[in-house]
Amino acid sequence: MSQNAAPKSIQSNLKAFLADRFDLSQGKAKEEETVLEIKQNIVFKGANLWILIFAIMVASVGLDTNNTAVVIGAMLISPLMGPIMGVGLGLGTNDFDIIVQSVKNWGIAVLISILTSAFYFWVSPLNEAQSELLSRTAPTLWDVLIALFGGFAGIVAGSRAEKSNAIPGVAIATALMPPLCTAGFGLATGQWNYFFGACYLFWINSAFIALATYVVVRLLRFKPKEFIDPKRERRVRRYVGLFLLVTLIPSVYTAIEVVRESLFKRNANEFIARELSFENSQVINRHLVYSRKGSHIDVTLYGQPISDEMINRITLRMPNYHLEECSLDIIQDFQQEAGIDVTTIELLNERIRAGIIEDLYRRNENQIKNRDDRIKLLEKEIIDYRSRDINTLDLIEEIKVIDQNVAAISVSPAFVTNIDSLSTDTLYLVYVNFHKKPTTKETQHLENWLQARIKTEKIKIVQD
Repeated sequence: MSQNAAPKSIQSNLKAFLADRFDLSQGKAKEEETVLEIKQNIVFKGANLWILIFAIMVASVGLDTNNTAVVIGAMLISPLMGPIMGVGLGLGTNDFDIIVQSVKNWGIAVLISILTSAFYFWVSPLNEAQSELLSRTAPTLWDVLIALFGGFAGIVAGSRAEKSNAIPGVAIATALMPPLCTAGFGLATGQWNYFFGACYLFWINSAFIALATYVVVRLLRFKPKEFIDPKRERRVRRYVGLFLLVTLIPSVYTAIEVVRESLFKRNANEFIARELSFENSQVINRHLVYSRKGSHIDVTLYGQPISDEMINRITLRMPNYHLEECSLDIIQDFQQEAGIDVTTIELLNERIRAGIIEDLYRRNENQIKNRDDRIKLLEKEIIDYRSRDINTLDLIEEIKVIDQNVAAISVSPAFVTNIDSLSTDTLYLVYVNFHKKPTTKETQHLENWLQARIKTEKIKIVQD
């Protein structure tokens, strides 16, 4: 008996300890005080509205200049959390009047914020999308987590009798202010992909903040609103339930898709790293496209081509990486031409890394008579390319702000020829040397910024 009693005693003591440490009822303010405080922050008028306008202006400046510290400063004064927490409170207490009032003021706040940001970007001399803007155009798993846990922090801190040093509005503003400013940028510059992408991200973040508030209100067992008329009570409950479904179903669906896309990209990158590693060929570009109907992986190889048999064997191993419904396309446009000396190939590879030799040969096939003519033609083309080179020095100061992990960079024009149609297109090849291995997100941010900076989407990054 004594031997069994000891483990039970330890277990009960541990449960009691954890229950005491994580008990939200300790230090809880009076329910009426918490509800009153949330209601007071719902309405946007007077000083509250002016503070929102000033905060949006500050955030827009920070995003326009790619200054993270300024964006954080704007979050410190942002009052955006009020209406969204009001929605969660209304859902948790079956108070449809609070929901209607919160949605109304939420709409006012969104409209004023977007118009304020659009006005700033309309008069701003800087009209190029910086990395801080580019990262707020589509929801990711991290955005959903920030919104959800920011919402939890907001309602828990707001329900305390003694307010802590935590500023819950900052966590919530992290998920709300940058998308609104990005939407304003898209409206001011007519780039609707930015506008709609940022608005969608803002909607998803708002929904998860309201969801977090709803969950905590339920856990704290806030008293539901009482009705004298039972019919009105049933009608209000139906309205609340319908609003909850309309809000949460798209949000949960999007969150699931975001998680699936993140898992797909992780599995695809692992597949490329393990299965497409060859001694005489190198992956110089990858394009991952996620879709529920069937994802797609495009990989460009430079060097010695791999056989169709090898490609088939690699494709058959894709299910090992949970890529069953995914198709693979390996592009092998770039390979060394026989008859060109090694020195010339190394020179060309250094200047135009994407395998320009093959493309130039195909474009000028009728002019090439022998090896000497071929080399002369390639040298002439290199000179022409140098005349179109972007002055990399002009980008250095901006790149230092965008990504301090970049050690060296070179930007050069290049040609890409389609194997099937033999049509030729021009792109910019960017060679980047990093201090340490970059993440996929970091590389994507750099590529997006370069596209906006050089004013073309036709860019390929080669890492070293």
